[in-house]
Amino acid sequence: MMRLVHHFLEHSAEQFPDKVALVCDGRRLTYAEIEEQANRLAHGLRARGLQRGDRVAVWLPNSAEAVVAIFGALKAEGIFVVLNATTPTGKVARILNNCTASALVLPARQAEDARFLQQAVPSLGTVILCGDAPSPTELPGLRWEDVLGAAPPTRPPCRTIDVDLACLIYTSGSTGDPKGVMSTHANVVFATGSIIQYLENTPEDIVINVLPLSFDYGLYQLLMVFRFGGTLVLERSFAYPAAVLRRIEEERVTGLPGVPTLYAMLLQMNLSPFDLSSLRYMTNTAAALPVEHIRRLRARFPWVRFYSMYGLTECKRVCYLPPEELDRRPGSVGIPIPGTEVWIEDESGRRLGPGEVGELVVRGSHVMQGYWNDPEETARRYRPGRYPAERLLYTGDLFYMDEDGFLYFVARKDDIIKTRGEKVAPREVEEVLYRLPGVVEVAVVGVPDEILGQAVKAFIVCGNGVRLTPQDVLRHCRAHLEDFAVPRSVEFRESLPKTPSGKIDRRALLTPSPEGPREG
Repeated sequence: MMRLVHHFLEHSAEQFPDKVALVCDGRRLTYAEIEEQANRLAHGLRARGLQRGDRVAVWLPNSAEAVVAIFGALKAEGIFVVLNATTPTGKVARILNNCTASALVLPARQAEDARFLQQAVPSLGTVILCGDAPSPTELPGLRWEDVLGAAPPTRPPCRTIDVDLACLIYTSGSTGDPKGVMSTHANVVFATGSIIQYLENTPEDIVINVLPLSFDYGLYQLLMVFRFGGTLVLERSFAYPAAVLRRIEEERVTGLPGVPTLYAMLLQMNLSPFDLSSLRYMTNTAAALPVEHIRRLRARFPWVRFYSMYGLTECKRVCYLPPEELDRRPGSVGIPIPGTEVWIEDESGRRLGPGEVGELVVRGSHVMQGYWNDPEETARRYRPGRYPAERLLYTGDLFYMDEDGFLYFVARKDDIIKTRGEKVAPREVEEVLYRLPGVVEVAVVGVPDEILGQAVKAFIVCGNGVRLTPQDVLRHCRAHLEDFAVPRSVEFRESLPKTPSGKIDRRALLTPSPEGPREG
């Protein structure tokens, strides 16, 4: 029985030892090969003093070494912490100090970063460097090849149980300070099983992942594939879309997980040179996909099952829309994932009925344990449930439910715009703007205004040579929105700022653009 996260790898290595588990950077690794390398790394970490529950940080781009490091840390009875490869060194130091990391795996080309972190993070006892160094200077740590080469390939004994932590996933809150979401093995085992159930994954599935493993959506592609014994095609990013589409064609990929920015890029491309007929399903989460984009994607990929989903790191996934419901409820993010319960509350804690807007509350085995070393924030988001020691997750997101129990995202509480005494949900305005021909990306925010309190402002990216004017946008909005929701200003940009996970960064939009507005 798979009670622990590294059992995913061990079970698949026993069932499919010679099957290609991972395609990455031109390499094809089998389950048996990854299992052996993870065992060697686990022995190497233990030999250097790693204790049960110690944190192992993985600061690598999407790579075979990152995959091995994740499972090696678990096999060594550790807790893995994946950091985005683009995270600045100073922020990495803050995260490592926050979780008192004992070990760090990073590229050898970042030897100077390793030296800095050894001084800045007192708890850091082991540093392992992967790949070639830029110069023959002495490395401030151990070489990956040396650690694995000196360790046995046998599976180490493991005392971990399912209520132990498996990982910390760092996410930025309203203050921007990273918080480590504590996830047990039991949390991950439940969440992966529930998602695999509704996606109907089988060992024949080949999933491509262009999302960073530091992002829970990207990480779970790895964990789920290794659980059901499929093949993961791991890419660094979606920066070169044509190359990724060629990989889908070459590897006969069946599953494409994406975020709205990825799908916006797809919709601008000429897809005729690529054979994408192997795709069985697409998924979207991280941010709501505009209804217009869903319509256009379905028109271009009529044979693909499209899953619109909603989740957050604090519980992984909340709900999904069965593809057969897309025509009836295109704006919905669906029903709770199997084995979970949700409802909507007002600020006094009263459960709300159909059509009433309030905060979404989540109950289930996927609700994580809270934030590492942050009891105050944990108490705010994770509150007592029905039974002793049970915790409910208060998402901070506003939703409503229809008569059939299908959920509709309205806005994050913090994003609601209060203007002229009225409340405006940015997504409502964004959905209207996406109906304008040529609009590729949109973000609507509230900006300070002495008279209105906040003024509605729209940031728009156009594609395919389309050039709109502010007058075009405002005329369209006046025809489809209440007057208080019509943007007071419009700014056109070549691109919108993104977070490392691919979401539009609304905070960054409130600072002046380095490129300046095109017009508006």
